[in-house]
Amino acid sequence: MTAPEPRPADGPATGAAADRVALVSGGSRGLGRLLVERLLGEGWRVATFSRSANEFVKDLQAEQPDRFLWEAADLADPAALRGVVRTAVQRFGRIDLLVNNAAVLHQELFLTTSRKQTDTLIASNLVAPITLAQACARAMTRQGGGQILNISSINAIRGYRGVAVYSATKAGLDGFSRSLARELGAFNIRVNSLVPGFFDSDMTEEVTEKNRERIQRRTPLGRLGAMNEIADAVLYLISPGASFITGQSIVVDGGITC
Repeated sequence: MTAPEPRPADGPATGAAADRVALVSGGSRGLGRLLVERLLGEGWRVATFSRSANEFVKDLQAEQPDRFLWEAADLADPAALRGVVRTAVQRFGRIDLLVNNAAVLHQELFLTTSRKQTDTLIASNLVAPITLAQACARAMTRQGGGQILNISSINAIRGYRGVAVYSATKAGLDGFSRSLARELGAFNIRVNSLVPGFFDSDMTEEVTEKNRERIQRRTPLGRLGAMNEIADAVLYLISPGASFITGQSIVVDGGITC
């Protein structure tokens, strides 16, 4: 029996690279910035947001005004997040990919963590991605498909001291991804989560040399990851080569959780 022809879930019906539109949260620095650069380099039009514009954002606004959109928005402001999605659709006509990349990391013992800090972590790391996913999924269902990729963390699958609430938000994001994949598959929308291990980034800048050495000893590959390696995994998961992958949490951690 001949297998049915798969429906394209990785771009518009035209298949033209220049037609694809990505929304990357927190695209002004770190992994988000790298993803913006690489998506633009592969021909995507890209929208992103952050609380304020830095030189990277300003340069792209000047250099690629037709292909790059930046908006000011805070993760803790659901109305602003929905506004970013509306603006992106108005500007580019569609959204083919959402990368929920932005997150807040706070390290503190659970017994001393304030209610305010807990609320901030949940709002930024769980409610915000859910809000963005819902707004983007509504646009994707109207256009015939798309992709949502949530950036999680190995803290979701391996316990670490001082990050209990952060871990809870990332574990929630993984569960959300699996259920959403089942719900949105009928609309030709793929949903996955990428689970990075420790890699050089803004979030790991404050890791002490002693802790860095400990992490490297516990990692089978003997080192932290490079940001480009995480971006490579993202680009694979959103590529046609991964068109039959949905509802999965893909761990990229050098083996530290194996």
